[in-house]
Amino acid sequence: MTLPRSYIAGCGSYLPERRVSNEELAQTIDTSDEWIVSRTGIKERRIAADGELTSDLAYKAAIRALEHAQMTADDLDLVILATTTPDRTFPSTATRVQAMLNMKSGAAFDVQAVCSGFIFALSIADNFIRAGQAETVLVIGAETFSRILDWEDRTTCVLFGDGAGAVVLRKEHIEADSDVDSREQRGILSTHIHSDGNYSNLLYVDGGPSSTQTTGHVRMIGREVFRHAVVNLAWVVDEALKANNYQRSDIDWLVPHQANKRILDSTARKLGIPEEKVVITVDRHANTSAASIPLALDEAVRDGRIKQGELILLEAMGGGLTWGAALVRW
Repeated sequence: MTLPRSYIAGCGSYLPERRVSNEELAQTIDTSDEWIVSRTGIKERRIAADGELTSDLAYKAAIRALEHAQMTADDLDLVILATTTPDRTFPSTATRVQAMLNMKSGAAFDVQAVCSGFIFALSIADNFIRAGQAETVLVIGAETFSRILDWEDRTTCVLFGDGAGAVVLRKEHIEADSDVDSREQRGILSTHIHSDGNYSNLLYVDGGPSSTQTTGHVRMIGREVFRHAVVNLAWVVDEALKANNYQRSDIDWLVPHQANKRILDSTARKLGIPEEKVVITVDRHANTSAASIPLALDEAVRDGRIKQGELILLEAMGGGLTWGAALVRW
């Protein structure tokens, strides 16, 4: 008997050209490089150019992921784009990317789970493949978060950046009755997603078409978000490991949402994972929300850190509150 499973056939990413250093920010707001680095680990971030949209970033990351997978848009059944900063209220940014790819069939839609968005989108794509409704899915995380920042609020504007990352998921059949442990075969072993709307006031945007008819700006109670992040992320990592009969020590690479270096360090310590097993890009990318995990994953794959057969744990927490994890055999 064979069971369908999805595996990551290719990945890609894109960052806007403009780099904004902490020193540049310090020229316009009351902050300093030392203040930002000591509290966040961030040294610079990328900012999209005027007229450069979320769909533009997503498209460029998608093209690179398809090239890495040695595939074209004609092979796709579905595009799922995770973003908090769509081009427009509607239609979905995913349909714009679908048109840019000249994809003539299939479907495309957005997912909104803020910083957990890529994990949510990956979970949806994986389940489409397992259910037999798709064989090839393009999953994108893309953000122009700079467009919803209050550039006079130093507690939030220094934290975020723009970027996009993408993966191509493909269907593969696993021999359930073979002598080979299915956990050792490549693919997404499991995904786990959660939310708790009771904490929505900890991290949110104070605008929206229904409430204020404005875009609004990011607002955050940082200390409380930090507390929930460390607890929830450690819990969901253990949930993913338990579901697949693995231990923390079995993880080859932790690829976390790049929110804040202190959150990354605290989560790794709580899990007993050494820093050299954690993929970190927050120093150069800042928090790119739904784009951060695929950006970090693509970097670690292309520089050779992540190798075939290794066990990869992806995890994130975002506004909502939302959080989730995916366990992947590369």
